[in-house]
Amino acid sequence: MTALRKVLVVDDDPVVGASFNRVLSGKGYIVVAAENGADALAKLKDEKFDAVFTDLRMPGMDGLQVAESIKATQPWIPVVLVTGYGSAANEARARAAGVVDFLRKPLSPDMIEDSAANAVRTVTTPMAPVIAPAAPEVPAQPEAQPAARGGQLRNIALFLSAPFVGLVYAVLLPFVGLGMLLWFAGQALWKQPKAREALGAAKVALQLAVAPFVGLAYLIVLPFAALGMLAWMATKAAFGRAPAE
Repeated sequence: MTALRKVLVVDDDPVVGASFNRVLSGKGYIVVAAENGADALAKLKDEKFDAVFTDLRMPGMDGLQVAESIKATQPWIPVVLVTGYGSAANEARARAAGVVDFLRKPLSPDMIEDSAANAVRTVTTPMAPVIAPAAPEVPAQPEAQPAARGGQLRNIALFLSAPFVGLVYAVLLPFVGLGMLLWFAGQALWKQPKAREALGAAKVALQLAVAPFVGLAYLIVLPFAALGMLAWMATKAAFGRAPAE
């Protein structure tokens, strides 16, 4: 079953309201009459209407004021201005107020029915606020912390080991220099025939003289070498493999 359309007819002449009721009541409309603009606005607060027909000239609030008030509060309701005194200025003001049509007196049943059909066809409901769809969540990118942390720890390890490395160089370099001097001296003596005979005894004496220093070097160097090896193995175990993606 088709729902009935409800229209409000605003006119200080009750004959106009009766004419609308007589024509439209059998066409699927409910007609409600209002005697003036204030009465019409009060009815609009309490009831829902599909269209409003208002006379232009009325005591108190005229039809243009009624149309402007309706459009200011319920702009989706179509308003038709009924007048027998149309003018270009009134029509321009009515269009600016949002009036959808003009119905000029004298009225005929066909005019009323056609105007009502056209008016309710333009009904628009209030639009709900448009809510923008939520932006899709972007998965957080994995932070490159392990690699950065590994680099920082390596820098710290190098900084802490630098004094020990320097100490090792300071201890070893004199022995390296002494070894080079002895090697050059041995080469020079080996080329002299007479020196070869004494070389055996000198070699033994040299070994006896150097042995304590070599032992001392091993005592100093080996702990640092072991400590460095342990540190290298620990660093490799901690940062040798990149974490799985």
